[in-house]
Amino acid sequence: MQTEQASKIAQLNDSFRRKGDGVTITSGVQMLDDLYGVLESVRWYSDFNEDNDPYGERGFGSFEWHGEKLFWKIDYYDATLRYWCDPLDSKCRRLLTVMLASEY
Repeated sequence: MQTEQASKIAQLNDSFRRKGDGVTITSGVQMLDDLYGVLESVRWYSDFNEDNDPYGERGFGSFEWHGEKLFWKIDYYDATLRYWCDPLDSKCRRLLTVMLASEY
């Protein structure tokens, strides 16, 4: 059962992911064909389940891209991008990283 807090975080994460701001891609992902397609897959990802989203916050996903397993993850930072920040804090800065599973 998703809590009210998790639901709010999920809404913020979905909105952030769909905007496509604050995305970092690893060198392995940069080498893949159709980088735009990769980013669109992350933007519109919806395959959340108990295994990849046990808290219902929609901050992680995995998918296959041309035979490669990819992960994406949202992290929460303060304004200096040095320390963790509460994902519901209005000053929270989200960063999304897209990586090959083998780079994890």
